[in-house]
Amino acid sequence: MKTVIAQALFKSHSYLEYRKLMADLLKEGKSTAVEQTEERTHYSELNETRMHRLDKTMKITEANSAKLKTLNKSYLWVVLTESWCGDAAQIVPILNKMVLEANQKIELKLVLRDENEDLMNYFLTNKSKAIPKLIIIDKATGSVVGDWGPRPQGAIDLIESYKEKYGVIDETAKTELQLWYLHDKGVSTQNEIIQLLQHLE
Repeated sequence: MKTVIAQALFKSHSYLEYRKLMADLLKEGKSTAVEQTEERTHYSELNETRMHRLDKTMKITEANSAKLKTLNKSYLWVVLTESWCGDAAQIVPILNKMVLEANQKIELKLVLRDENEDLMNYFLTNKSKAIPKLIIIDKATGSVVGDWGPRPQGAIDLIESYKEKYGVIDETAKTELQLWYLHDKGVSTQNEIIQLLQHLE
């Protein structure tokens, strides 16, 4: 797996590079998708707006900020993402802000799912290539020590409950999911990842 991760890192982006890539592609009417569709470009446009808002307004809680500042180990976070993914648009800005709070103990690298199929296949969720997927690497050993994603438990429960009731994931479900993220303010994602980090420490 180390070779696959190294190959992915060769094509990786910092958060600011990823945001610029999204914006530049949208100017051309494109998304990060290998197979370009109008639908994926449309979702990328929505996600650009969401991420811009989260970059400005989303806050790490005081309790979580304190925990991030006292990490003992150093980590590399590799995140599988795509510009058209609604969950990624909600979660990747949170990950970036957590990294900024962590006193340089965490480095963030974003990699595109469809360009890194071998890596994605190591981290499937119920046999699907669900993103975003956070892969946590201990910098001292270079070993993968944990992973998280594609969404926090509350969001998972919402989607599973909707699918059970209606049998499909449609636009209404996607809207309900985005509203859940809006009300949650990124706290569930922060809490779950902090819990994972504390376990690793």
